[in-house]
Amino acid sequence: MRKSIAAVLWCTLAVFSSKAQTEEGPYVKPKLVVGIVVDQMRYDYITRFWEKYGNDGIRRLVNDGYNCRNNHYNYVPTYTGPGHTSVYTGTTPAIHGIIANDWYDKELDQMVYCAQDDSMESVGTASDAGKMSPHRMKTTTVTDQLRLATELRGKVIGVALKDRGAILPAGHAANAAYWFHGKDEGKWITSSYYMKELPEWVEKFNTSGKAKSYVKTWNTLYDIETYAESGPDDNAYEGPFKGEKAPVFPHELKKIMKNNGGYDILKSVPYGNSMTVDFALAAIEGEALGQDDITDFLAVSFSATDYVGHRFGVNSKEVQDTYLRLDKDIARLLSELDEKVGKGEYTVFLTADHAAVQVPSYLQSLKIPAGYFDQLNFTLHMKNFAKEKYGVDGLISNISNFQIFIDHKVAGDNKLRIRDLQDDFVEEVMKYKDVEKAFAAHVFTEAEFNERITGLLQRGYNQKRSGDVLYVLAPAVISYPKTGSTHGSALNYDTHTPLLFFGKGIRKGKSTVEETHINDIAPTIAALLGIAFPSGTTGYPVHQALITED
Repeated sequence: MRKSIAAVLWCTLAVFSSKAQTEEGPYVKPKLVVGIVVDQMRYDYITRFWEKYGNDGIRRLVNDGYNCRNNHYNYVPTYTGPGHTSVYTGTTPAIHGIIANDWYDKELDQMVYCAQDDSMESVGTASDAGKMSPHRMKTTTVTDQLRLATELRGKVIGVALKDRGAILPAGHAANAAYWFHGKDEGKWITSSYYMKELPEWVEKFNTSGKAKSYVKTWNTLYDIETYAESGPDDNAYEGPFKGEKAPVFPHELKKIMKNNGGYDILKSVPYGNSMTVDFALAAIEGEALGQDDITDFLAVSFSATDYVGHRFGVNSKEVQDTYLRLDKDIARLLSELDEKVGKGEYTVFLTADHAAVQVPSYLQSLKIPAGYFDQLNFTLHMKNFAKEKYGVDGLISNISNFQIFIDHKVAGDNKLRIRDLQDDFVEEVMKYKDVEKAFAAHVFTEAEFNERITGLLQRGYNQKRSGDVLYVLAPAVISYPKTGSTHGSALNYDTHTPLLFFGKGIRKGKSTVEETHINDIAPTIAALLGIAFPSGTTGYPVHQALITED
C-alpha cells in the first residue's frame, strides 16, 4: 500500500493537533479558494520555461508555495472530463463514473458526452451549447462539500472556455458554471441547471467587446530567436490553422477566424486564457467572492493550452509562447486576489487535467520508438474477427476509448458466454501491431492490481459504464494525425502533471519528490478547510503541504 494506516492516522492527527491552528480550530478559513486546472500541462513546462517566467506568476506559486514534483494521474484514460472530475472528487473514474469525454452508453446504445443534459436549456445563447449539467458525475466534489458545510452560504463558481472544464469542477450544488460559446456570438453562457437568466455582471461582460478585442495578431511575446527551449517555428510536426500556408508566427486571427469557427479561434490561442482571467476577475467582483468570513470557491480552468498543444505539439514555439503568456495571466490573477481578497487570505492550487506526448513523427525523426495506430482498421478487423469466429453479426456494439463493448443481448441470444468472448477478444487484440497490453474486464472485478499500467486501467474501469476489453497501445503510439500532440495513455508523458499549493494554510517554499496523485487534491483542500471529504474519495491529504505545526 502507498501509505500505511498508521501514516494516514498520523497525518489526520497532525492536522487536528496543529498548534498553528488552535486559535481558529482544527481548520483554516481562507476567504477564497481558487482551484486552477491548466489543460494539457506537463510537469516539465514548469522547469523547461523557468528561466523565462517572471517572478509573480508560476515562480511565485513554486517559491512561496508547496511543489509536488512527482505528481501523477493514477488511472487511465487521461482526458479532460475525467481529469477535472478526479481533481475535484478525490477519486477516479472507477467511482465517479466520468470515464471519458464521450463514451458509449451501454443502456442507451449511443455515444454520450460527459456534461450533456438534453433536459436543460441554454442560458445566454439560442444554440444548444448550454444544454449541460454535471448529472453524469456520480459522487460529490470538494466544492459540493463546501456548499454543504456552509449551509449553501459559501459560493462556488466554475469558469472555463470548455463547458466540461467549468461544470465538473463546480460540482452538483454550485451557484454557477460559465463557459465560452464562440461561433458568431463570442459570449459566456450557462445552463438552466443553474439559473434562468444571466446575471447583470455577465451580460455586461458579454457586451463589453472583450472577445472582439482579442481577435488580433498572435505574435511571440518576446523575440522568437530567444525561444531556445522549443523547436523550429516552421516544421513538419505542426498543423496550421485553416487558411494559413504554414504553422508559423505571426497568426493573423482577423484574417482566419471565419474559417476557424469564428470566435472559437480564441480557444486555440493564448488570448483565450487571458479572457478567462478577465471573466474570472469579473466573477470575483460580480459575486463578491472572498468578501466575508465564509469561504468561497472559484474553479478556473485554462483550456487554450490544450487546443494549442493539440494543433502545434509539445515542442512548438506556440506552446512555449502560450505558457509564457499564461505565466503573466496567472501573475495578474494573483495580483488581483492580493488586492480584492487580501494577501494571505486566500488559498490556491494549480494542477493539470492530463499532460501530453511529444509528436510521434518528431520522435521517429530522432530514432525514438513511436508510431500511429489506425483505429478504423482495428475496428473493422475486430468486427470481422468476431463474425468469422462465431458466425454472428453484431457481437461488437462499439469500439471507443481503447475499449471493446460486446452486445450482451446478442451474445445471450446466441448462448455465448461473455467471459469467453472477452478472453477470445483479448487473445486476438494482442496479435495486433502496436497493442502493448489487453485485458478482459472480468479480471478487474476479481483482483486488485498494483502493477502500474494494470492498476491505472483498473482505477479507470467503471463496471457499469466501461467496456468488456481494455487495450493499451505501445509507448508513444497514438491514434491521431501526424501533426500535433495528444494524450490519454497510462504512460508518464500523459500522467506526470504539476501540483502546486499556495497561500493560507500552506507551507511556504517547500517541495516533495514523494509520489502524489491527482485524487489527493480534493482531500487536501477538504482537510485544510476542516470539511467532509467528497463522497467517493480514495486519495489522501498531502499533509506535507499543510501548516500543521510551528
